[in-house]
This record gives sequence, C-alpha cells and structure tokens, in this order.
Amino acid sequence: MKISIERNLFLNSLSHVQNVVEKRNTIPILSNILINSNEDKVILTTTDMDISITEVINSSVIEQGSITTSAHTLYDIVRKLDDGSSIELISNDGNKLSVRSGKSKFSLACLPKDDFPKIDNAVLENEFSISSSELKKIIDKTKFAISSEETRYYLNGMYIHIIDLNSQKKLRGVATDGHRLSKIEIEVPKGAENISGAIIPKKTINEIRKLLDEAEGDVFISLNESKIIFKINNIVLSSKLIDGSFPEYEKVIPQNNDKMISFNTKSLYEAVDRVSTVSSEKSRSVKLSIQKNIVSLSSTSAETGSGAEDIVVEYSGEEFEIGYNAKYLLEIIGQIEGDNVSFVLSDSSSPSIIQDPKDKESLYILMPMRV
Repeated sequence: MKISIERNLFLNSLSHVQNVVEKRNTIPILSNILINSNEDKVILTTTDMDISITEVINSSVIEQGSITTSAHTLYDIVRKLDDGSSIELISNDGNKLSVRSGKSKFSLACLPKDDFPKIDNAVLENEFSISSSELKKIIDKTKFAISSEETRYYLNGMYIHIIDLNSQKKLRGVATDGHRLSKIEIEVPKGAENISGAIIPKKTINEIRKLLDEAEGDVFISLNESKIIFKINNIVLSSKLIDGSFPEYEKVIPQNNDKMISFNTKSLYEAVDRVSTVSSEKSRSVKLSIQKNIVSLSSTSAETGSGAEDIVVEYSGEEFEIGYNAKYLLEIIGQIEGDNVSFVLSDSSSPSIIQDPKDKESLYILMPMRV
C-alpha cells in the first residue's frame, strides 16, 4: 500500500474516527484503525464492538492495500506534523506502516487486517432522514440529563420514540437520570412514522454530536430493534442500541403544579453560578426562598462559608422555600434560549417544571433536594 494525502484532510478524518477507540483495550486489534485504499479513495474504520465509524476521504492512491495500526499513535503523529504538509503512508508487507512527511519518518507496528472485526453498514429496515440542525437540537436539549449510573443501564442513553400529541404524531427525545428529566418534540421526519422506541447509548450520542458540528444538509438514519446507523456526508456511524425498557417517564411529569415564577434567564443563571461557589462539593445545593416578586438565593458550607443574592421575579403566590442541586439547575437553565424562564412548582418536595415560554416543544423536570 502506498498513499499520498494532505495532512489537514487526514487529521480531520482521524479526529472523527479515533474518538471511538478506547484508551485501554484488552483486545489489541480494537486499539487499531483499519486503513483501506481503493483507487482514489481511503477508507478509515474504527470500532469498540459497540460503535463503529467509517469515513471515506479522497487521496492519491499509488498502490492499493489495507493495514491496521494504532489509531491514537497515528493521530498524535499526524497532529504534530506541519500544517498543510503532505503525508506518505507506505506498507509493503502489512507488518509495518511507514509514515513520512518532510524530514519526519515513523515506522508503526501493524496487526493483521484479517483480525479486524467485519463492519456491516447495510441499511436497516426503518430508514428516514432528518436535518442536521433538528438532530443537533434534539441531542443538545436532552444529552446533559443522560444517566451515567451503570446499575440502571436503560437510562444510559437518549430515548427516541413516536408519540400522539393532540391527535398529531411527533418524534420525541427523552433523557433522565432520576434527578432531572428533559424531553423535546419535533415534527416526525418522513419515513419515521412507524419506528419503534430506541435507546441510543450516551457514547453514541456524544460522537454523533461532534460530527454534527461539521455536518450540512440531512442526516440519514436507519434502525431496527438492536442497531442504529447514521450517515453524515461521507461518514457512517453504526451503534448497538441499549437492550432494555425505558421507564414510564410521563408519570413523573407533574400535572397539578400551580405556582408559577418567571425569572430573567441570564440573571438567574449568573446568580445561581455565583451563590453556588461556596456550596459543598458533595451536595452542590442552592436554596431559593420565594417571596412576592423576590427570590433570595443562598448557599452554605461548613468548610467554605455562605453566599446569598436576591433577584427580581414575577410571582404573587404564597411564600415558600425550595432547594436544588446547583449543577443540575445550571445545566437546565443553560438550555433556555429565551430571555425568560418559567418555573411551575407545587411545594418544596415535589418535582419542578422548568420551561422556556417561547419553546413549547421542550420541557425539563428537576427534583428538589433538602437544604
């Protein structure tokens, strides 16, 4: 195999595919990237057996061939080469890969290409397309609430499914970790009307989100009961779905909350951020003392001290206090795009509804904490 490729193009593709590779692998071949060269194209593939990613790039292929070598080592080498330089990849026997650029020369160990797992990117039974901006919105509005707790593995992903809302079908994305919940609805993309519910793993969501920053146009998605495939421009990412049942999350969405408070989004975010500076690392709690048109935020730590700040709000109900995890609260407020954010509450121990009044498609639930 002999390839000549432009450094920036190669680096950009390597940055996409090497993210899938775990830093530590008990199976050596999974630390490697498979490089296939065919006519004027180079195909890069990595996998951790749950997720695989393949990217096709144009290059000058002098001799066709295939090799595998360490994904992270190759990425680090290319990253440190001069911007805009030309790189030659040469392998005569598949045991060594020679990387040359200017006066730099590297010889990398290879593993047999036949040991690399076979990747099947054939289109699955349910196929539809969605704009990259819509998919980005769904992910951004939900991913922060995905759980990392391994014991409840069915919460370790974003749940997408079709719902009937006022006799109209919608595609809904939901994530929860038991402390907060986020959900968003969009119009059902053409072809997705009959898809089954799918829990997309957190790692897959994070990788797709990175790719969407460079995406243009539509993303093509196909899925079945166990697998999902995303096609973004010249990149194909396939992933196993989480095998489990997402909980009946609608039961935790309050229906009878009757106290509504309107905050200025920026003022609330900055006040919570300031006051929580002195909160303990363990609890990260902030207390809201709610009065007529005034909310007093406070935080106290035996080790650090205390902090307090008053902010003006729109509220005319009875006085009460409620506490939140400041980190969770800030992450939710950070999703509010409008100037104001509404809190719809019941009491100090019941779930709170948080919503952007101008964004009826998104809804956030936050469990209070004792402070």
